[in-house]
Amino acid sequence: MYYLIKIVLSAALIMLISEIAKRSSFWGAVLASLPFISIIAFIFLYEETKDAKQVSNLSIDIFWLVIPSLALFIALPIFLKKGFNFYLSLGLAALVTIACYYLMTLGLKKFGIL
Repeated sequence: MYYLIKIVLSAALIMLISEIAKRSSFWGAVLASLPFISIIAFIFLYEETKDAKQVSNLSIDIFWLVIPSLALFIALPIFLKKGFNFYLSLGLAALVTIACYYLMTLGLKKFGIL
């Protein structure tokens, strides 16, 4: 039952954001940019482990990995403006983002952060 609640809550959030974005891309973006998923993950992790240090570690790791995730939001409109279809643009933007994640993890390991 607990896992079902997690799934329904996550799905409802995604549906809400997409429905709002149909009416206003700005307000959809505002909601999507809020760290709802992170907050929900913090709550579930804490409730399941009662370990604030684990929550703290997750928060720090999310911080570092938000940086390379921003590549998606730069690459996607570039590919779309170049005339690529939506799914190709999304796939290419995802590949760019994966490459940025890889480079970030290499950098974090090099500096002893990860």
